[in-house]
This record gives sequence, structure tokens and C-alpha cells, in this order.
Amino acid sequence: MDWNDLRYFLCVARTGSLTQAAGDLNVSQSTVSRRIGELEASLGMSLFARSQTGYFLTDEGREVLRHAERVEDSVMALERGAAGIDDSPVGTVRLATSENLATDLVVPAMPAFRARYPGICVEIITSTATAELGRREADIALRVVRPTRGNLTVRRIGHMTYSVYGSRQYLEENPALPGKPFEGRHVITWDDSHAHLPAATWLARQHLDCSIALVASSLPVQIAAVRAGLGLAVIPDFLAVGDDFVRVVPSDQVFSNELWLVTHADLVASARIRALSDFLAEHVVAANPVLSGLPPRPQRTTKVRER
Repeated sequence: MDWNDLRYFLCVARTGSLTQAAGDLNVSQSTVSRRIGELEASLGMSLFARSQTGYFLTDEGREVLRHAERVEDSVMALERGAAGIDDSPVGTVRLATSENLATDLVVPAMPAFRARYPGICVEIITSTATAELGRREADIALRVVRPTRGNLTVRRIGHMTYSVYGSRQYLEENPALPGKPFEGRHVITWDDSHAHLPAATWLARQHLDCSIALVASSLPVQIAAVRAGLGLAVIPDFLAVGDDFVRVVPSDQVFSNELWLVTHADLVASARIRALSDFLAEHVVAANPVLSGLPPRPQRTTKVRER
């Protein structure tokens, strides 16, 4: 049996779609279909029930899936072990993090990292979904939620505080009532697919009757909406840059998260993994006072004064 056939099988089993599996594997749909057919022929059983809505595992397919995942775990463990024995900082490191941490924290520091480690190529994976380190979807993850499962090494490297912000012009045009910063104002929030995020749950819990001006699926869009004067949003303090941002509700009345650097335990000895991990912890996060756990910087106030 060819291990690559199992890779195709696993991808189709997890996506339920030839099209999506082909995209994930960067091959044609006909290639995926052919490899699945070859695997079924070699095993002498049908693994999927085909329909117009997708591919669904048969009873035999579910049993094969259980064994295939064990094989995959073994192969991944072998790859992680091999990747962890390098003694020079050379090669590729895949970093999984959120879009805002990537664009505003990691990427600006990359020139300094490249100057120090020219032999390392960093691949950044941005998504609100959690990358699976155990399956080599990423080597390192920079997260605001500490993982509780897996053979992982977890390192606290910072502290993220959040406040409610509005643009100076919006607040001038929509003055607050005493003690009611949301009264008569609009908010910018997350869409339903991101309703589990801390900012979305806090806003929903604390201010159920807020008028919603914009629903967005990314933090950069929300920050742009605040800057454009659409309303108020919950924003990490280190991202609220510029004199046009005014803090409406301070961080001690909102919430905060620890910032975690997560690596699979099999990779901690790798020189290239260690190089990027240490750089992120010692030079990127530590260089930002807000992320280092210091209180948010004071704001200059001209015409608008919030709390």
C-alpha cells in the first residue's frame, strides 16, 4: 500500500469533497479520484458513498480512517523527530497566528530576523482557526488562547489588553451620556462564524441592546471601520494607534488575554524553531510595552475626553 494513497483518502474523508481535497493537496480532482479508486481496489472495498453533495464514508471507510490516522500520527512523529535534530538555524519554519498579530507585530520585525538568520524562511499562516501542530500544519503558533491538548510546549510571552475605541470625529458627533458610553452609539462586531471570540462574547454579554453599524469577519476591517467613523469596537490596545483613536471603555473594564507561544514538543530542540521562538519572545513582544504587561499608553486628548 502506498502511504500517499492514505494521504488522499484522509483529505477526502475530512473534507467530504474531491474539489476541496484537490485544492488542499494542490493536485487535480482526477488525480484525487484515481488515487481513491486505487486504494479501494487494493483493499477490495468501497470506502466512500458518492453523491452529488459529496463523498461520505462507508462503514468500511470509517474503520480504515481509524487505522489511517494511526499511520499518519506515526509518519508525522517521524517527520517531527527528523526536523528537531538539526543543529543549525537553516530551513523553513511555519508560524500560525492571527492576521492582526502577523501584520502588526510579526511582519514588521521580519527584516531584523532575516538579517540575523538569513538561512531561515518563515511561512506565516493567518487564520482564526487553530492550526494543528501535531499534523505539521505549522511548527509554531502564536495564540491568545492556551491549548489544553497535545504534546506541546507552551510558553507565555506577553499579555494582551483590550479596550473599546471610537474615532475622535465619531465621538465628537455622538457625545456620550454620563456613565453610558454605548448609549446612542453604534458598534462594530464580529460575524456569527466568529461569535466565539472573546471580543464578540464580551460585547454580546455586556451590551445586548447596542445598535450594530457593521458586522465583519476580521479585526483589520473593524479597525478600518472605527477609523472611518462608523462606531465603536473592541480592539487590542497595541493596535489602537494614531491620535484619531480614543479609548471609550478602558481595558480594566473589558478583558485581557495572555499571549502564548506554542511548539510541538518534538521540535523544541530544532535550531531554526528555537531561533524564531526566541526572537518572537525576546525582541518582538518584549519591544512592545503594552504586550509586555504594562498599562496602555496615555492618550493625548483635545476636544473629546472619555474615561
